[in-house]
Amino acid sequence: MTFKEKFISTDKKDTRSGFGDALLDMGEHNSRIIGLCADLTGSLKMKSFAEKFPDRFYQVGIAEANMMGIAAGLATGGFIPFVGTFANFATGRVYDQVRQSIAYSNKNVKICASHAGITLGEDGATHQIMEDIGLMRGLPNMTVINPCDYNQTWAATHAIADHSGPVYLRFGRPKVPVFTDPNQEFIIGKAIKLSEGIDVSIFATGHLVWKALKAAEILETKGINPEIINIHTIKPLDVEAVVESAQKTGCVVTAEEHLINGGMGDAISQHLSRHYPVPVEYVAVDDCFGESGKPEELLVKYGLDESAIVEASYRAIERKA
Repeated sequence: MTFKEKFISTDKKDTRSGFGDALLDMGEHNSRIIGLCADLTGSLKMKSFAEKFPDRFYQVGIAEANMMGIAAGLATGGFIPFVGTFANFATGRVYDQVRQSIAYSNKNVKICASHAGITLGEDGATHQIMEDIGLMRGLPNMTVINPCDYNQTWAATHAIADHSGPVYLRFGRPKVPVFTDPNQEFIIGKAIKLSEGIDVSIFATGHLVWKALKAAEILETKGINPEIINIHTIKPLDVEAVVESAQKTGCVVTAEEHLINGGMGDAISQHLSRHYPVPVEYVAVDDCFGESGKPEELLVKYGLDESAIVEASYRAIERKA
């Protein structure tokens, strides 16, 4: 079965809607779930939850730092607060509050961040945060999750409600292919192997999982057999899956909608350097800010499309001993 046959995509949805729909669903079954938003209810797809459960939703306005403190207090009282805002405001603007009030205190707060990465598009560099994974994975106690499509975001949102401790859940603005199982079990910290391969391991996260699958189609036509692994949980990283795949293929490509510094690529390289050193090639934004533009055009310009993954695969294979 070819990749095209296995992962045929007939629908496109934004991952932020996967979050919003799951939050509403959970709200109907768990009265401890509280929603908080910083003047972006529509953008975060939290409107349905707010309308259905007005006594469990707080619109705090443009006061993200206060929102994090309120959420920490609610968690202390036994509630499960889901705070929603843009990724730029959920990490960079409020880093001190997240560090001190949530991570340090190990509070059960779910930080749910939309409009992450360069695919935010036309809003430009000031809003296209691409260092957020690095900021969050650097915090002790923090779990970092970056699902790849609507279905996986739905499943991840449910999973983090059952997880005890702070979580950073990252999702996006554009509509992207829906290709994962709608009935999937989401296991925090467990990577998902999408295809077996022997020539190169491609570890991808978020929107770039689909790009990795498209790259695999191209590589197959060139006689290269890649192994594709979806790293939806960046922290805790599935080190066993990473090392096992690297041992089989002998080289690695990492693909993420994030800066080259501090993201999934660095997390994988860190563990491989300690457990099984192999050549690693990064597909990531090369230490620069973004710009205004259409999401797909920006992915191409900043080297985050399937052709970039193909080229990185060639380089990784050439470096094998």
